[in-house]
Amino acid sequence: MQFQQLQYFVAVAETRHFTRAADLVHVAQPSLSQQIKSLERELGADLFLRARGNITLTDAGEALLPLARRILADADTARHEVQELAQLRSGRVRLGATPSLCTGLLPDVLRAFHDRYPGIRLLIEEGGSHDLVRELARGALDLALVVLPLPTPSPALTTVELLREDLVVVSSPDAPAPGTGRTVRIPDLESERLVMFRHGYDLRELTVAACRAEGFEPDFAVEGGEMDAVLGFVRAGLGVAVVPRMVATRSGRGLRVTPLARPGLHRVIAMAHRSDVAPPRAACELQRMLLER
Repeated sequence: MQFQQLQYFVAVAETRHFTRAADLVHVAQPSLSQQIKSLERELGADLFLRARGNITLTDAGEALLPLARRILADADTARHEVQELAQLRSGRVRLGATPSLCTGLLPDVLRAFHDRYPGIRLLIEEGGSHDLVRELARGALDLALVVLPLPTPSPALTTVELLREDLVVVSSPDAPAPGTGRTVRIPDLESERLVMFRHGYDLRELTVAACRAEGFEPDFAVEGGEMDAVLGFVRAGLGVAVVPRMVATRSGRGLRVTPLARPGLHRVIAMAHRSDVAPPRAACELQRMLLER
């Protein structure tokens, strides 16, 4: 099995078209087809069902695809690591983080990292913890900031706790203050309309679970937004939202910020990377700066 054959296989699997795949990998279509057939002979199984105008994966092709993607991603990571110049003057870091962390924690750390290593490219992907764990597993990210516990525990990932962050309630200054005005208890949220994040958002699951633990279902004024949209809807007076303290502090302009009464709510943020592949040097340095921030 050759590395090039896996490249060609993934290209066909993603485009579902041999000619377009050949254009994508910059090779003549007959050469690509020949390499795919050679790979199938070596594996002893057809990888594609070929019908006029319709290319689909066989069961064997479906099984090979995630493995091939991981091999190619690992090889790409190795190539960039080897090509890095001394003293981290070049390279890249692929970092995943939840949108709230991109708003609250990362700006200051990334600025310090960029000031120290201006030649390192920072590639940031926003997503929920579930999506980021999947991207880590397939080799598309070097590091990810995720919320613990992970939605689906993965023995292939190493996690290091980074911080515990309190959650607070934000509301419009033009609306009546929630709770006592000085603090908000979870039961107080039963009488409030909530601006709620989309499904798959860690903060959504945490808030809804806390309300249900107090015996009520939260009332949503609007739902489905990302962090910036949720804060904007709260500023407009549509309802209140439960958000991380760092986000409220950084984006609190035009918002009333009220702490939750003890024991309150908090979330645990961790740094995660694959256990079977050492992160590139630049990623290790960014990880160190995050842990020492």
